[in-house]
Amino acid sequence: MSINRQSYKQYQKVKKRRRKRIFTWIVVPLLVLVLGAGVYAGTLYKKAESVMNKSYKPIERDSARPKPLTIDKTSILFVGVDDSEKRKNNGPARSDALILATFNKKDKSVKMLSIPRDSYVYIPEKDMYTKITHAHAYGGVKMTLDTVENLLDIPVDYYVKMNFNAFIDVVNALDGITVDVPYKLSEQDSKDHAKAITLEKGMQHLDGEEALALARTRKKDSDIQRGERQQEILKAIMTKAASVKSLGNYTDVIEAVGKNMETDLTFDQMKSFLGYLQGGNKLDIESLSLAGSDAYINGVYYYQLDDTKLAATKQVLRNHLNLTETAKAAN
Repeated sequence: MSINRQSYKQYQKVKKRRRKRIFTWIVVPLLVLVLGAGVYAGTLYKKAESVMNKSYKPIERDSARPKPLTIDKTSILFVGVDDSEKRKNNGPARSDALILATFNKKDKSVKMLSIPRDSYVYIPEKDMYTKITHAHAYGGVKMTLDTVENLLDIPVDYYVKMNFNAFIDVVNALDGITVDVPYKLSEQDSKDHAKAITLEKGMQHLDGEEALALARTRKKDSDIQRGERQQEILKAIMTKAASVKSLGNYTDVIEAVGKNMETDLTFDQMKSFLGYLQGGNKLDIESLSLAGSDAYINGVYYYQLDDTKLAATKQVLRNHLNLTETAKAAN
């Protein structure tokens, strides 16, 4: 499938003018996994438990395997959706961010795979090929989970769905995060004020608004590079959260998260993830991406995945979850 050069240039112009998408809702739930077990002070602990229980939204679905009873080898899909009132008026929300995380407790490792929102994939329940972002608009989290399972050939055990609203408060509650800004940029803020945030190139200590600007910008790189940048922000938040001692500002953060999150993880399961995060710098977090190329199909832009590299990524994830060993044992 070739791309018409002129059409592609026109698409790029439209893409730059289009309102910026926010891709970092997924950073908040991993912080909550720390808070779930870290906020041991009685009142704060009860507050976290109450808020997280209200966020518990199990989904009935035919998964590729029963949900694991422990978190030793687990997969979680983080779904970022901007379901603001403005977006709701435009119809069912699409997913703006998809990150699959696999956890292997024995290896004390996490693998995070960013899935570009324009990826051309098969949606089983619709029996059609389209952008993976459409799965959420067609059938919510359930259809998104089924689509990702079909794409990657692994079971997705749990999900965490987030709205972006809690992101700024979380970063600020951590007194900011330190990340490498790849290039100088000017970006709109959370109120859509143009060029309200300016960041210099290099290692920077960012507050919530600045971190959001870095995560959302798309002016000088691709969806893949932006996904990698968002993963670096996620790592910075995880590392900072694991080291923070003060709990003074966490009540507001917990409430913000609770209002903007849905998950089928119980509060006790969230607490069990603390062992991963307590490793700090010892925790092995590997970022993965899906290789592919830009393509037009019937006049519509898609991100066409590379089948050979997709197969290799599937195997990496299966090995991390020890699914190959499980299959051999069954035979």
